[in-house]
Parts: sequence; C-alpha cells; structure tokens
Amino acid sequence: MLMLKPIVQFLMLLWYLCVKIPAPDVFIVQNPPSVPTLVGVKWASWLRRSPFIVDWHNFGYTLLALSLGRSSYFVSIYHWIEKRYGKMAHGSLCVTGAMQHELAENWGIKATVLYDQPPEFFRPASLEEKHKLFCRISKSLSQPSGFQDCISSGITASDDNDPNVTPITAQLGTDIFLKQNRPALIVSSTSWTPDEDFSILLEAALMYDRRVAALLNEDDSTRDEVVWKEICDGKQFSYPRLLFIITGKGPEKEKYEQKIRKLSLKRVAFRTMWLSAEDYPLLLGSADLGVCLHTSSSGLDLPMKVVDMFGCGLPVCAVSYSCIKELVEVEKNGLLFSSSSELADELMMLFNGFPENCDALKKLRMGVMERVSSARWANEWEENAKPLISKVISENFS
Repeated sequence: MLMLKPIVQFLMLLWYLCVKIPAPDVFIVQNPPSVPTLVGVKWASWLRRSPFIVDWHNFGYTLLALSLGRSSYFVSIYHWIEKRYGKMAHGSLCVTGAMQHELAENWGIKATVLYDQPPEFFRPASLEEKHKLFCRISKSLSQPSGFQDCISSGITASDDNDPNVTPITAQLGTDIFLKQNRPALIVSSTSWTPDEDFSILLEAALMYDRRVAALLNEDDSTRDEVVWKEICDGKQFSYPRLLFIITGKGPEKEKYEQKIRKLSLKRVAFRTMWLSAEDYPLLLGSADLGVCLHTSSSGLDLPMKVVDMFGCGLPVCAVSYSCIKELVEVEKNGLLFSSSSELADELMMLFNGFPENCDALKKLRMGVMERVSSARWANEWEENAKPLISKVISENFS
C-alpha cells in the first residue's frame, strides 16, 4: 500500500497538470511533500514546456524519518528522489538562511530565501473584538471538564448567565474593560504529535505554580479554595493566574488532557479547544503571550505558528533549535528555552507585576509591533520571490 499510494497520486497529479489546466508560465511546487509531487511536477514541466520552481519549506525525508527512523530503506529512497528531482528545478525558494546554506553545500541547489509572513488578517485585536471573542467562547473558558480550577471557581451563577461578563473582560453599558485581576492569557497551538513535547509546558506550569506559592509563603496546607476566594474578592498578587489555551487537534490530545486533569494547580488553568478560522487570529491578537513547542525535523525550517503570532503583535517563548533565531530575536520580540525550568523562569520574569507593571513583557510586545509594521507578505514577495519567478519565466521564453 505504501508503494501503491504515491503511484496513484502521481497519475492523478499528472492528469490534472497536463490535461485539466492550461499550460502555465511556471509551476511552483511546495516541498514537502516530495513524493510524488516533485516527480509529477517535473514530468508536467517537461510535457507542457513550462519551467518549475521548488519552494523548500523543509526536507520531506526528515519528516518521514520521524515515523520510520533515519535508517529506513524507504527514507533513503525518499531522500534520493527529493534530492534528484529538487536539483532539476529551474529555480528554488527556501524559508531560512540555514536551509539556503544546506541546499548549496550538500544538495548543489542555489536557492533564494523567502521568509514566511502572516496574512493580513493576523493582526492585533481591538478591545471590542477581544470581548466579543471571549463572549463566544465563554462556556469553554469557564467550565473545565469535571473539576474546579482558578478560573471556574471565581465565576458566580450570575456571571455565568451574564452575556457581558467573561473571565477576562466585562461590559458595563457601552463601556468594555479588561478586568484588573484577570488571568494572563497564554496561547499555544499544537498538532498533538510526538515531535512537539507538550510535557515541557505542563512541567513549566507546575513550576510556576509552586514558585509563586513559595514566594507568597503558602504551603501545601493552604487550600485551593482559600486562594481562589481571595482572588475572587479582588486581592492583588504580584504574580497573576495563568490561563493556557491550547488549540489544535491530534493523536496525543486525549493523553495530555488526562495529564492536565491530574495536576494540582492553584494559579494555573488549561483549556483545550478547536477554533474556527475566523476566531483563531482573534485569539492570538487577544492573548498576552504565545508559546511554541515546535522542533524542526531538519533543524532548518521555521514554525509558521510563530509568524502568525508575530502578525498579531504577540510576543513568543519558543523552543530553541539551530535556526530559530532567524525568526525570534531574543529579548526583542521573544525568548527561547531548552527546558521546562527555563520556560518557568521566563514566565516568572515576564508576568511579574501583571497587568500594569510587567515591563519585560511590554518591551517584547513593542519589539513585535515594530516588526509587524515593517514585515508583510507583499514586501517579501516583491523583494525576493517576484524577481526569481520573472527570471525563470524570461529564460524559458528567450
């Protein structure tokens, strides 16, 4: 079946590219997947007399190796096909300088760097947009499955039935405001797969919870309900509650949801949800911090989720790996971590004095906003992609 599937896909792709559509000036194919797309596009390019450009986002053989292992015979074949047909392209784009170097040194391919940029609808949300979003997802925010936590415990029956009150915002008449003792909202999107170690985030959240309790001279005998009532009554603490919203679907979601339910946390809460394409950008634009657990299979690509977060003006804490600094500028638009302890340190530092006096977090947000004003897709296209495409087309017709 593993051999049959790409053969069927190849024939369908060839039929579409050679019969169903008019001959284009140029084919642009994103890689991965490499098999059968690179082979199919190369054949279509030859039959239609149209050049083709490969847009390298990662190496397909490294993704296949995650499930089959680097020593697999299938991975070796995949690598050979990817390299051979990649070199046949009339031009190449890639997403990082590190990947450009790898392609030049070890693949014999000259590529132009084209950094991913967020679509225009990824932008900071207005206060009104934030409130409307939180009202729409209010039930998901306030009701964890089967237990109480620091978010749900402070919601009274009247609050629960009031469409103008959410755990983060409230509306009085025509005035909308952020609650002074609101939790800090942290967003992380994940595919719930083994290549993203979600346990790092759970351990960091537990460390934050324990460290804050120690700083406030609380011990294990202090009941959760006592702390939650003090928060509900308006008592201000130097460190806020943290509300993690984890978006996405995937095979390990249920496994980690069970782990979350077993954690004993006073000041941290988790919510997992799937948002519509319209609400996801609004959530990023309404959050206080993004967390990225992406680790590249090749070590040479960048997480698109961080690009989207930056587009929404959201600073990011991201797992450190070889080329991530091409996107995350440490202490300017985000921070990097290699362990749960480092992430916990960053949470403590960023949210000290939240919401008014968290200077480190405000500095990162300002750095992100500077990037938002200058880095957009249209600029990247005009400066890098368009000249290469124009050159390839002109050479083909000359």
